[in-house]
Amino acid sequence: MQMISAEAMAGYLSDRSTRGIARDTAKLVRSGTLPVGARLPALRELAFVMGVSPSTLSEAWKELRRLRVLTGRGRNGTFVSGSSLAPRPMRVGAQGHFSAGTRNFSLATPDLDLLPQLDRALLHGAKAENLNSYERVRILPELEAALRAEWPFKASEMLATNGGYNAVYLALHALVPPGSVVAIETPASMRLLDILEDMGAIIVPVESDEFGPDPKALRAVMGRNPSAFVFQPVISSVTGHYCTAGRLQELGDVLRDTDTLIIEDDGLGDIAISAAQSLGDRFPDRTIHIRSFSKSYGPDLRMAVLSASEELVEQVQSYRAFSAGWTSRILQASVAWLHEDPGTQALVSKAGKIYQERRNKLASELRTRGIDVIDGGGLCLFMPVHSETFALITLAAHGISAVPGESFSLAASGHVRFGTGRLGSEDCKTLADIASLAAAEPFNMSAEP
Repeated sequence: MQMISAEAMAGYLSDRSTRGIARDTAKLVRSGTLPVGARLPALRELAFVMGVSPSTLSEAWKELRRLRVLTGRGRNGTFVSGSSLAPRPMRVGAQGHFSAGTRNFSLATPDLDLLPQLDRALLHGAKAENLNSYERVRILPELEAALRAEWPFKASEMLATNGGYNAVYLALHALVPPGSVVAIETPASMRLLDILEDMGAIIVPVESDEFGPDPKALRAVMGRNPSAFVFQPVISSVTGHYCTAGRLQELGDVLRDTDTLIIEDDGLGDIAISAAQSLGDRFPDRTIHIRSFSKSYGPDLRMAVLSASEELVEQVQSYRAFSAGWTSRILQASVAWLHEDPGTQALVSKAGKIYQERRNKLASELRTRGIDVIDGGGLCLFMPVHSETFALITLAAHGISAVPGESFSLAASGHVRFGTGRLGSEDCKTLADIASLAAAEPFNMSAEP
């Protein structure tokens, strides 16, 4: 391991500002002057040699840790951990590749046979209003009209986005300052946690149960005055548990006397086979409601719609102008057509019921084997286990992949998640047999007979 002295490091860094130190250190890593694995000098020693305050150097190191260029802190030292300067979604990126013979239940994805054909929708989309104009359009009037009648609150404005996660990303970056406290329903989507970690947010988990986010847990974190609360108002995309109307009312009671931004992520949309609901009518000035169409109409449409007050939508749209100024009119018009087509709606309704049946058949098989899993819906099942590591190893030994619960939280949660959207009826008993072995308490080799 190469040790970098404080004198050598200081000689490389001519700009003593926080931004300059971070920039120049990144250049040294990119060029190989500071190789991966090198140990940097102690922060206070380097700050003294450079003639800067430790806080200035600490902020520069913090930014490089966010980019995964440096790792470690405190007495353990700081090391060069990577030469790529682009931030990466670490949770999503940590999902492995599996052999051809592995039965992959790690993905909570829709069944391709239950997605609608897009040819007629795209032909309609190719005739979208004002096609190929560079005029930035928040949402096509056709799509807005199709959605308004069933939207869960009387939203002031709507904005089409390039998918549900894109909508959350835009809202958080436009409205929540970096480093803010953000409360989030837990377990939470890996991508949402990746987005918050990349922002440098202070993530405060709000534990959930079979009825949705726990109001007592939410009340407990309100003392930290979170800038935003992110949750799923219809169904959890991780557990498959529904948020009840009564629970939503309780959450609103907790949020009533706060100024916390409310971000509702309806990631499953119509295949949740449950009525959409929102706190938007109760808190119209600070509720952002997002509905994705990827799970119901297909991921390649990359379509979602965000609704909020005029002020909030304008801020999100202004931030968006740094990149894509609008979502494809072709895709917007295509989604509007699908939403109005009776055949498509019948298929989506059928798909939601099939997904629910697949998930709950596995849940029933697990319950007969003594594993406490309740019925729900959507594309996944969250199974309790004694040890996530033991469970994953056991599953892998039987050619099955799943996702550890710690991927959806800030620590191990004692669960593994199975994607059930493509689960065949013949798979349920076999998977339940193996899953029951994985959920068991690991054998203690050191225990006395």
